[in-house]
Amino acid sequence: MNVTDLFPALRNLPRIDKLKVMQFLVLELAKEENPSLEQGATYEIWSPLNSHEAAHQLAQLLEEDKLTKNA
Repeated sequence: MNVTDLFPALRNLPRIDKLKVMQFLVLELAKEENPSLEQGATYEIWSPLNSHEAAHQLAQLLEEDKLTKNA
């Protein structure tokens, strides 16, 4: 069965079954994502907290945006 054969069958499903199909497909797509995260593993996350360079760059972008809107 190919995808074009599925569309008419899916169209005829009740709303609750359509939602179940959507949930199934979303979970299947999530499993295929790379990189996958392992349960219980620890991952390093970067944060701009205490990043003075990031704060300076953001201030510059906001100032440029302000000047552009006032021009």
